[in-house]
Amino acid sequence: MDEEIRQIPLFIKAEEIYILVCKVLLLVEENGDKNDLANNILNDYKNSLKSSAFTIAGKIVNAHKEDMLYHSRMQNVAIIRSEAHYILTSISGLKICGFKEHDYLDLIRDEIEAFRILFTEWVKTFNVSNYVIDRWGLFNPPGINFDDFDIDDELPFDDPFGDEDYDPSGNNFDDFDINDDFDDGIDDEDELHELVS
Repeated sequence: MDEEIRQIPLFIKAEEIYILVCKVLLLVEENGDKNDLANNILNDYKNSLKSSAFTIAGKIVNAHKEDMLYHSRMQNVAIIRSEAHYILTSISGLKICGFKEHDYLDLIRDEIEAFRILFTEWVKTFNVSNYVIDRWGLFNPPGINFDDFDIDDELPFDDPFGDEDYDPSGNNFDDFDINDDFDDGIDDEDELHELVS
């Protein structure tokens, strides 16, 4: 992993959250009977909480690439936010299911809040001018709509792998008889000779 990313406060906080979640989840294993439904639910929370905390750090690494298009970065950001929100709702679920170490859960909640502040500041640094229009409309920069005109949509497409006779203008130059290729009422062969002379 790039050493630069390890210095980013947001990534450092994500690692701290992961370590904290893992330590708290060790208490889940010691906190109940395996035949108890509530304890089984606690163990389900344990697995998904660890996965969510791990995903947050991974998506920060993905979204940190500065040359990444805006909508791709925002897709990663949406996943990060979703996983952080899942952690918050899951720690409430842990309390409901009888997890007794509430102070540790409150500590996770505090760390997620500190992460949220760093997260919002980090997202503000994204280059909004490095984008392609997201036609689904979810991850466009401010002021860009899913149905906005995009000059790239109007560029002719030359298919390097397709039929050699393909012409993006709609003219099909399928032979060497220039007289057949244009239907404009002008003798194309004579016009071509005039242009060449």
